[in-house]
Amino acid sequence: MPLSTVLFDLDNTIYPASSGLMKGIDSRINEYVKNLLDLDDARALQLRKQYYVEYGTTLHGLQLHHRVDPDDYLAFVHDVAIEAFLASDAELDHLLSELRAGKAIFTNAPASYARRVLAVLGIERHFSHVFDIHYSGLRPKPDPAAYQAVLGALGIEGSAAMLVEDTAKNLPPARALGMTTVLVGEADERAAALADYVVPDVLAATRLAIELQRAGHAGAPAQ
Repeated sequence: MPLSTVLFDLDNTIYPASSGLMKGIDSRINEYVKNLLDLDDARALQLRKQYYVEYGTTLHGLQLHHRVDPDDYLAFVHDVAIEAFLASDAELDHLLSELRAGKAIFTNAPASYARRVLAVLGIERHFSHVFDIHYSGLRPKPDPAAYQAVLGALGIEGSAAMLVEDTAKNLPPARALGMTTVLVGEADERAAALADYVVPDVLAATRLAIELQRAGHAGAPAQ
């Protein structure tokens, strides 16, 4: 089936992890948890990592166990100076222009933050949709309902979509729906097994999408 839409994760995917932006957000998350629950640094870090592993996001765990206001949390942790970490990416802008398939952001972050990132990178114009944590009803990836909601909004089957992600655990629900899955970054054997393709960065992922588009997108490679 022809490739209709490429779904790009945002943090550490649309921009390189080496930028340090996600580390800045991680620090804000730690600070929020520490202040909310009056914990020391070590315990705050331990708890937020526990919630991330168990629930997909720290926010989901805080909602379940501490009735946190999601808007308050999201505003605080994403209040970072994006321009201090990222700059316009002309090469990515050019490659996205070459990719004729539809392009959308699929992220557990809020849309307002996602659009700030895209604007700083100079690529906002390429993305017809930003599917954020609010769009999914605060159900984060890898909740299958979030993926189904995105496909429903786009009016496409999973086999017509590609998901580009840096987090391996977010790939199985996409693959189950027939999406082609692309893992960005270095991966161990177990993580790589969850992806149809493993690439070093978003530039390589976009080039791959262009190649599959030109080839008629026969789907994921045989395993």
